[in-house]
Amino acid sequence: MFLHIGEDLLEKLENLNITEFRSHAELLWRFHSVYDTPIASDAIVGLGSYDLRVASRCAELFRKGFADHIVFSGGSGNWTEDLFPATEAEAFRDQAISEGIPEDAIHLEKRATNIGENIRFCAEILPAAQQVIIVTKPQTQLRARATADKQWPDANCLVTAPKHSFDDQPLAHHGYRALVCEMVGDLARMDAYARSGFQTGVSVSTDVRSAFDALVAAGFVDHLPKAPSHS
Repeated sequence: MFLHIGEDLLEKLENLNITEFRSHAELLWRFHSVYDTPIASDAIVGLGSYDLRVASRCAELFRKGFADHIVFSGGSGNWTEDLFPATEAEAFRDQAISEGIPEDAIHLEKRATNIGENIRFCAEILPAAQQVIIVTKPQTQLRARATADKQWPDANCLVTAPKHSFDDQPLAHHGYRALVCEMVGDLARMDAYARSGFQTGVSVSTDVRSAFDALVAAGFVDHLPKAPSHS
């Protein structure tokens, strides 16, 4: 039995081989995860999203002395338009302050609507940065790294995320189905965006391709790009 799956999703999956489904989803989770080892840096950059645990991970890295400044980036985007009372960046700032981070150590970038803009706009406001820690959700680490390699080539960007398991990632407002759709969609975006020059190319194994195809066939297509764009 999966953890964190609602009854409505269980009904949709009643004819699916659950063991096979889980193995495909976990394979994509491992593929998207990176977890570089943080080192002393010029700044910590938190990529805004629906998941406030990213802000908490930034706060943790700040308390451990990896950088003296945090930049939270994000206006609104997929899944957050109606989630927070203000921007993603402001919601992340408030979370970090609630965990003891001084407000004067936090800087906001409130325009970005996607990972490409997160990286590009932060590069613009940190032009002298040579070493940066980028913090995002576990399942968007690889996409963030590939984007930073292309959009922020003058800085050595390490990527990390909150350290929790696949089963602990779903949230009340972004459940298990949404998580799997997100991983499927981001894999498709990495192919498309590399061809368009938005990020560097990523090697995808046959096993990962097969897992992607199986999940698409199973209907986890909500986050697939509908047309060429950078969203």
